[in-house]
Amino acid sequence: MRIWLTVRHFSSFSTPNLSSSKLTHLLQVCSNSRALAQAKQTHLQIIQHGLHHEPYITTKLVQTYAECDHLGYAQKLFDKLPEPNVFAWTALLAFYSRNGLFVECLQVYGAMRFMGVLPDQYVIPKILRACAQLSKLKTGAMIHKEVVVCGVELNLQVCSSLIDMYSKCGEVDSARRVFDNLAVRDLLSWNAMLSGYVANGFLELALELYGSMRIMGVEPDLVTLNSVMDAYCRMGLCDEALEVFRQIARPSVVSWTTLMSGYSRIGNHEASLSMFRDMVNFMVDIPDLDSLSSAMVSCRHLRALRNGQEIHAYGMKTHSRSLFYTSCGPALLTMYSKCSRVHDMRNVFELMDKSDVVTWNAMILGLVDLAMGHSALETFSMMQNVGVKNDQTTISTILPICDLKPGKQIHACILRNNLGSVVPVLNALISMYCKCGSIHSAKLIFSNMTIKDLVTWNTIIGGFAMHGIGEAALQILNEMIFSGLSPNSVTLTSVLSACNHSGLINEGLEAFYGMSRDFGLVPKMEHFACLVDMLARAGQLNEALDIVMKMPIMPGKHIWGTLLAAGQVQQNLEVAKLAAENLVSLEPENAGHYVTLSNIYTDDGRWDDAMKVRRLMESRGLMKAKGSSWIEGEN
Repeated sequence: MRIWLTVRHFSSFSTPNLSSSKLTHLLQVCSNSRALAQAKQTHLQIIQHGLHHEPYITTKLVQTYAECDHLGYAQKLFDKLPEPNVFAWTALLAFYSRNGLFVECLQVYGAMRFMGVLPDQYVIPKILRACAQLSKLKTGAMIHKEVVVCGVELNLQVCSSLIDMYSKCGEVDSARRVFDNLAVRDLLSWNAMLSGYVANGFLELALELYGSMRIMGVEPDLVTLNSVMDAYCRMGLCDEALEVFRQIARPSVVSWTTLMSGYSRIGNHEASLSMFRDMVNFMVDIPDLDSLSSAMVSCRHLRALRNGQEIHAYGMKTHSRSLFYTSCGPALLTMYSKCSRVHDMRNVFELMDKSDVVTWNAMILGLVDLAMGHSALETFSMMQNVGVKNDQTTISTILPICDLKPGKQIHACILRNNLGSVVPVLNALISMYCKCGSIHSAKLIFSNMTIKDLVTWNTIIGGFAMHGIGEAALQILNEMIFSGLSPNSVTLTSVLSACNHSGLINEGLEAFYGMSRDFGLVPKMEHFACLVDMLARAGQLNEALDIVMKMPIMPGKHIWGTLLAAGQVQQNLEVAKLAAENLVSLEPENAGHYVTLSNIYTDDGRWDDAMKVRRLMESRGLMKAKGSSWIEGEN
């Protein structure tokens, strides 16, 4: 209201000697308040007083219109300037940077340098931000040279922008060199380096830097603590992140969402959902779209349909429909899929942006989760027909449900879309060919890969295991170790399975003990189950039992089930009896175990023990299900 009255005051007096300083002051007030209507009134006064030809006044008008987000007026006035100075250029650059038009920002900067105008400490941070957002490392490095040429290499805002640019482009070492060369560091520079470390996965270095910051007596702000929380969460140390969270007097939406995502990442979805409820109850601001998406991811894993529906309704009430479905639609769709709500899933899909590949990826994943493979393939085909280009997520999602014919078609699609060098895509392709029985095609893809990750090696080893080609699996294992990669738990399972199906008992035992000895792998239940099954199949039942009795963890039902089956086949009643007794203890509600144990006692002539087991079964109200079968006719 004060601005409007001031403009009305000027318009009511036609004072011929109205000074340009008063008008420029008024323009600055309009600029600070982004008051476009009042800026136009002031512009009229400038024209009436014949001051619109002065370059200084025109430059000020350009700045004001740009700050009021009216690029059309700003550009027209800018074009009238015979030699725009750095202030006029800065106005346009600030508009593009502020509105996320980073390509245009760099183009305007190129025109400015072509005109011979040198940047200053206000221009450079805007250009570096554009480089960071577009990952233009080469351009950012050139701007760094201009920082030195222009003599602003000691400006803290410029240096913080350099740190941020290098970090976002993945050049953390260069960011650290800029940080270390600072004679004086402010909180902004500490935060830039800290967030750079976190974003690039250097989590321990981030925490070390935070410790140094505190030793130097720099008090953290909300941005600092959010970055530290993010580091702890990425390391899986969510309780430590929670301690940092409790130090924040007024947590932001980012604070809550970081902690929610952290608990969700480690599988503690109950805690994540609880954090969301607390955020809704205690925050003044409404949760943003990222927090809603994170909450729905937890609902998906918990199959918490009611909570998911409540969040769906809450999001529709607090955000615009288009923004909500664009941001939260994928998480919402897959949540309904996991809860087997096909109708709701399809309704959400219809409301999402069909030009976005993420929309189609979510729908395909939802159908795959529901074991609706045919519908998933139809959706993939529809996606191709409407012209949406698939990405590596699309391919990696659809390939696991493909038979050989559609798998080959998608292989051709991979080559057409230049995804033939993307490791996760090739891993999925190898897995598909292995599953469909085309181990030769899988091996050919594997052999032609220039870059292989641990999943690649595990997939091909698992493929050979699936086809009972144990010697080839062991050869691939040796090649993997020779390449410098260490096997993991999945590798050990695949190798033991390969040896089991190929009858390579000695090699399997060597792999089991060798991986534990040489690579520090701690055998898990599935590894012991593979080993016991391998020995039992080979007739070495006593050796298998000896391993079971020496296991550092309590044997599970699969291991005892293996021993029971082997004991019965090999007529080793002692082993069978021991296995059946342990199965009864592990699953007292399973009537089949009682019947099996009773039959073993009967075969051994221990009639009294057999009757005791039958009475125990009856006392617990258990009854073995009757066998049944049917024949299906034409109708």
